[in-house]
Amino acid sequence: MYCKGKMERGFAPFHIDRNGYHLTLEAVLAWICTQCGEVYFEESEVERIQNPIARLDENVNQFAQAA
Repeated sequence: MYCKGKMERGFAPFHIDRNGYHLTLEAVLAWICTQCGEVYFEESEVERIQNPIARLDENVNQFAQAA
C-alpha cells in the first residue's frame, strides 16, 4: 500500500511465535504487492488463521497447567 505497487492474488507464508510455540502456514491466500512483496491477508483468511492459533493456545495452557 505504501509503495503503490500493483496487488495480485497469490499464496504467502504466515509465521508466528507465540506462548512458547512456533506456527508456520506455508501457503495462505493473500494479496501480494508485485513491487515490494508486501503481503496483505483478507479478513476471511485472518479468521481462518486465528482458529488454529486459538486451539494451540488452549493446548499450551493445558500443558502448562499439567506441569
